[in-house]
Amino acid sequence: MNILLVGDICGRTGRTALLRYLPNLKRERNIDIAIVNGENSAGGRGITRSTLDEMYRAGADVITSGNHIWDKKEIVNFIDQEAFLIRPANYPDPAPGKGYCIYPLKAKNIGVINLSGRSFMPPMDCPFQKIDQILKRISHECDIIILDFHAETTSEKIAMGWYLDGRITCLVGTHTHVQTADEQILPQGTAYITDLGMVGPRVSVLGMEKEKVIERFKYCRPVRFETADGAAVFSALQVQIDDKTNKAVHIERVLINEPY
Repeated sequence: MNILLVGDICGRTGRTALLRYLPNLKRERNIDIAIVNGENSAGGRGITRSTLDEMYRAGADVITSGNHIWDKKEIVNFIDQEAFLIRPANYPDPAPGKGYCIYPLKAKNIGVINLSGRSFMPPMDCPFQKIDQILKRISHECDIIILDFHAETTSEKIAMGWYLDGRITCLVGTHTHVQTADEQILPQGTAYITDLGMVGPRVSVLGMEKEKVIERFKYCRPVRFETADGAAVFSALQVQIDDKTNKAVHIERVLINEPY
């Protein structure tokens, strides 16, 4: 089985790039399921009904999110009806939506979990304790388990990787929008990367108009950020799973940089 995990979709440029590249990648790489982080799909912050539908039309099978999940208020009108749209599971109860889903595929069940980190992030319940609770609940019914850990610091993501090595199939970090070069299969068999990167405007600062971000850094005054346009970057990770053992056997970064 081949799984493609796609980095944060950022704004219109990201949605356009997802539609441009994901269908071909699924065909060329024989991808069985595409898991996409969509939390920045609507103007760089949040998810709307229309951006969710665009990602599904592009070929996303499961959509994860992060700290911007509530930025578009309309999300509460449909998140509970979406079987394969998930938000970080460690939001304090009660919270709309769900923190994991189980996707049936080829007589197997794929568990997809979303968690948020706590270092330099909004206050949340402990992700380490939350993942223990979820695994106790779903491990017996899932053949493959994937975690999107939406976190700021590399140390928190790496710590979670070691904590879960051998307990889940794959952990991918999201949120920082820059693809890391540390993809690996950990000693007990868990595929890992610190950050998938983003799908969004290449001439930008993490998807935002570079001039606005530079102004903020230069003058230390509030600036309204806007998503950039132009050439795109498409960042993802392919993980190959052995159908007999349900273990990761190969991991490969995908990085497409359109010309400036």
